[in-house]
Amino acid sequence: MLLVTATLLSQPLIARDRWKLVWHDEFDGVSLATDKWTYVVGGNGFGNDELEYYTDRRQNVYVQNGNLILNALKESYTGPDGVSREYTSGRIRTKGKFSQAYGRFEARVKIPRGQGIWPAFWMLGDNGERWPDCGEIDIMENIGREPDTIHGTVHGPGYSGSKGIGTPYKLPNGAAFSADFHIYAVEWTRQSIQWYVDDALYKTLTPADLPVGTRWVYDHPFFLILNVAVGGRWPGSPDQTTSFPQKMYVDYVRVYQAE
Repeated sequence: MLLVTATLLSQPLIARDRWKLVWHDEFDGVSLATDKWTYVVGGNGFGNDELEYYTDRRQNVYVQNGNLILNALKESYTGPDGVSREYTSGRIRTKGKFSQAYGRFEARVKIPRGQGIWPAFWMLGDNGERWPDCGEIDIMENIGREPDTIHGTVHGPGYSGSKGIGTPYKLPNGAAFSADFHIYAVEWTRQSIQWYVDDALYKTLTPADLPVGTRWVYDHPFFLILNVAVGGRWPGSPDQTTSFPQKMYVDYVRVYQAE
C-alpha cells in the first residue's frame, strides 16, 4: 500500500511523473480554508432519504493535526430552517471556488465505519445543468456494511441512481478501509475516466461503455465534494451496532493537470 505524507515533496510518484499540481488543500491550518471550500448546510435528505443534518459547526467540520475531520454525531438537532434530525454531520464542496475539466483528482482519506455510515469523495458537473444531466463522478463511496469495499461510479442522463455505472474495489483478506489512510483518485481525460486506490487502477470507463442512447456528459468542469452521510436508501439506517461519533479524516485533496 502506498502511503504519503501531506507535503508536496512526497507526492505519489505517479502524480509527480505525469501530472502538474494545480490546486490542493493540505489542511495544515487551524480551520477550514473558506477561500477553497464552502459548507453545505441542510437536512432535506439530499435525494437519498439521508438522516443527517449537515451543519457548519466546528462539532461537525474542523481541521486538526493536519487533517480535515468530518464528524458524524448522534444528537437531536434542529436547523435554522426548522428541520429536525437525530444525527448531524459535515459536507463541504468547492462549488463557486474551484472546478476543473480533466486531470487527476485525488485525496488521502481514512474513512469511518459502521452500519448506516456513508462517506464519500465525489464530483458534480459545474455547468448549470440539473442532476443527473450535469454528471456525477463518485471517486470513492463506502457503505458501512461493506468495510472491505469502496465503489467508483458515474451518474448521468439515463444511467443515474441505481442505474449508475460503477465498479467495487475490495481490499484483500477482508481488510477494512477504515483501518488506515488510502489514496482515492480518478484520472479523467476526454476519452475516459479511470479509478485508482493507492495507485492501483481498478476501472476504466469510456463513452462506448454507456448504455445505448445515453450521453457522455464528462466534457465540462466539475467541482469537488467531501461528506459523511448517515442513513439513506443505499446504506440503510444505523442500528444497535453503530457507534458514534464517526469521523472521516482527510489528509489532503490534490488536483493535477496533464503535463
